[in-house]
Amino acid sequence: MKIGFLGAGKMAEAILASAVQSGLCDPWDVMACDKVEERRTLMEKQYGVIVTDDVAQTVKSCKVLVLAVKPQDLDALLGEVKKLLTDKHLLISIAAGKTLATLKKAAGPKPRIVRVMPNLALMVQEGMSVFCAAKNAKPADKKLVAQIFGSAGSVLELGEKRFDAVTALSGSGPAFFAYVMQAMVEGAVALGLPKEAARLLAEQTLIGTGIYLQHTGMEAGDFIQAVASPKGTTAAGLAVLEKSSVKAALGKTLAAAAARSAELSQA
Repeated sequence: MKIGFLGAGKMAEAILASAVQSGLCDPWDVMACDKVEERRTLMEKQYGVIVTDDVAQTVKSCKVLVLAVKPQDLDALLGEVKKLLTDKHLLISIAAGKTLATLKKAAGPKPRIVRVMPNLALMVQEGMSVFCAAKNAKPADKKLVAQIFGSAGSVLELGEKRFDAVTALSGSGPAFFAYVMQAMVEGAVALGLPKEAARLLAEQTLIGTGIYLQHTGMEAGDFIQAVASPKGTTAAGLAVLEKSSVKAALGKTLAAAAARSAELSQA
C-alpha cells in the first residue's frame, strides 16, 4: 500500500509520522508532496519517506491520497489532477469545510472519498478524528482511514450532518479547553502560586481528568460528585459555577463555532 500526502504541513506530518512510527506503513511506501523545499527536506530526513514537488507523480504512484492542503487551495489542486484520478484511488480529505459533495464535484465521480475532521492533538498522538465516507467508499476504505488516524489518537465514524457539531467540539474544542485552563492558571496565580507551577498543576489535572473519565467510562456528573465532598472545597467552588453562566456560555461558544462551520461548508 502506497500512501501519498498532497501537502506536507504540520497536520500532514503528524498523520504521516504516526503511520510510519506505528508500523502501519513503511517509509518507502509513503510519498510526501509539497512545493516548499524546506518541508520536503524535513520529511525526508526525519521520517525517511519519499518526497517530491510533483503532484502528478504522486497521484500516479499512490492509490491512497491524503489531501492536506489548505481548504482554499484544494479545488485548484483537484482540478489539476482530476484527469489522473481513477476508481482505484481513495481520497482522504482533512480540509475543513469541504463537504463530500464539494470534493466529489472537484475530483470527479471516479475516486472514492472519505472526509476526516482531525484536531491539533494529532501532533502528540492524542488526536480526535471523526470521519464520514461517500457512498462509493468500501468497508476496507473506512478500515484503512480508522487505522491511519487511529495511529495518532482516537477515531469515530459519524454521518456528515454531524460534522458542524464535531468541528465545534473536537476541532475547535482544544482552544476552548485551553481557554478555560488559562483562566484557571490566572486564578491560581492570583492566589499566590508561581505561574509555571500553576500551569503544570492545571495541565496535569486536565490530562488526568480526561484519562480517568475515558478509562473508567464514568459519567462526568458522577465524577463531579465523587470529587465533591459535602461542604468541602470542591463543593464551595461548584456552588459558584452553578450560580454563574458558564454552562450557557459554553453552549453558545459551541453553537457559534458550529454555525461558522456550516457557513464555511456553503462557501
